[in-house]
Amino acid sequence: MIEIIPNWHPALVHFPIAFATAAVIFIAIGSAYKNRSWAVQCLITGRWMLWGAALFAVIAAMFGWFAYNSVEHDEVSHAAMTLHRNWAASTLAVLLALTVWDVWRSRSGKMPSQIFLILLIAAWLLVVSTAWHGAELVYRHGLGVMALPDVHAEQDAAPHATVGHEHNHTH
Repeated sequence: MIEIIPNWHPALVHFPIAFATAAVIFIAIGSAYKNRSWAVQCLITGRWMLWGAALFAVIAAMFGWFAYNSVEHDEVSHAAMTLHRNWAASTLAVLLALTVWDVWRSRSGKMPSQIFLILLIAAWLLVVSTAWHGAELVYRHGLGVMALPDVHAEQDAAPHATVGHEHNHTH
């Protein structure tokens, strides 16, 4: 594995976020403009995006499970990781259920219902919430990233003009 990336979860997790977002957009547009000639193409694209979101969510969850069990962390971080894991498991279950429903619906030739679109938007909100909890792990708890240099020690050791950059260091 690449030394700077302790696991592949952060590299893969962005795919289900992007695909779920695209699925909502394309299915919403296709449903809203169902009488237009291009609406069917939007619905097909949305369907593929949903299926891609589910597939990559499974892959990201597998690598997330590996990260959950291998990344060094303290008790506070462990609680945050468990919360993220629980959100991810629920989100994955909902995405998979919607994907199965969409596969069945597409085979029967039916258009997405309003309920389907509402549930898809709810699933997208779960994806966004799960992503936010994951970002908290990185940006609040510093999990899965290499340590940054201590900028305060650098500032104390040398006058600011010799550090080599100029911008506001208001803390």
